[in-house]
Amino acid sequence: MATFLKNKTISVIFLSLASMVALGWTLKQDDETNYIKLDKAALKKDSIASVMAFKNVYKVLMSPRCVNCHPKGDVPLQGDDSHLHVMAPKRGLDGKGVYAMKCTNCHQPKNTPGQHTPPGNPDWHLPPADMKMVFEGRTAHELAKQLVDPAQNGNKNIKKLKEHADDALVLAGWNPGEGRTLPPMSHAEFKKEWLTWLNNGAYAPAK
Repeated sequence: MATFLKNKTISVIFLSLASMVALGWTLKQDDETNYIKLDKAALKKDSIASVMAFKNVYKVLMSPRCVNCHPKGDVPLQGDDSHLHVMAPKRGLDGKGVYAMKCTNCHQPKNTPGQHTPPGNPDWHLPPADMKMVFEGRTAHELAKQLVDPAQNGNKNIKKLKEHADDALVLAGWNPGEGRTLPPMSHAEFKKEWLTWLNNGAYAPAK
């Protein structure tokens, strides 16, 4: 009887360990393939606060300072009226232009002095061809869903989305050079709304 109980106990321990290993593998796999969902599951849920915050975020993302570099087509937009770039540069596979017409030929590391001259950044570019991250023409609902989809947002999880608020090209929107309007709120206000949206569940406004 003692031997039977001992063997049964060992069997139970072995099965428990095997289950833990299997569960650990599954969680690791889920974490790698569906981390946005897992991240959101750990967040508090406040759909009202989240949606209200995104409506303010959306106003910034639809401003020329953001939408001009997130066009539907492969030519960037330009100016406060978001017209097609007059020099018609093309996106290219990496988003940095094609052949001799590279973005950084004109967009230097810093803003060029003078009215309506090229704004600058060491890494000026459009999103790449395989991840266009289009803002132009998106509704608030569409853009909110897009921004938390790793297949459309540059493979970013919630943590990386939070960090993206301080990306150098994002910050450039508030330093666009002379003669250009700024986004409709300060960067500090935008970042607060961005984090409020994400931290409360990253809900999308209704269609």
